[in-house]
Amino acid sequence: MEDPIEMALAEIRFGPDGLVPAVAQQHDTGEILMLAWMNRDAVRTTLAEGRACYWSRSRNRLWRKGETSGQVQWLRELRLDCDGDAVLLLVEQTGVACHTGRRSCFYRALQNGALVEIAAPLIATEQLYGEG
Repeated sequence: MEDPIEMALAEIRFGPDGLVPAVAQQHDTGEILMLAWMNRDAVRTTLAEGRACYWSRSRNRLWRKGETSGQVQWLRELRLDCDGDAVLLLVEQTGVACHTGRRSCFYRALQNGALVEIAAPLIATEQLYGEG
């Protein structure tokens, strides 16, 4: 029998840079938490460990969500879009998803021609990352 992880990887259309966009969504509420990027190794690691792992373009390496902050995403289900060129991770988010201390990275909304913060931080970044 073929390895299910390899079968999934064969269906994903990674871009020329070897990456695919990945949306993280809270599995039980539908809340969109963040957008990140995954390469083959990130997808393989996520499926094997059951914990969200992404490709960090700024660090230029694999990055397990929560490795420095403790705010882990546990994978409940991985889905592909119709073209196979985007991934949806249904996750159980522990704590906040955004590095700013907010539940979601999508905390600003265009309202009446201006960007408005619609969610305040739930935790200070100093607490998340031990700064200061």
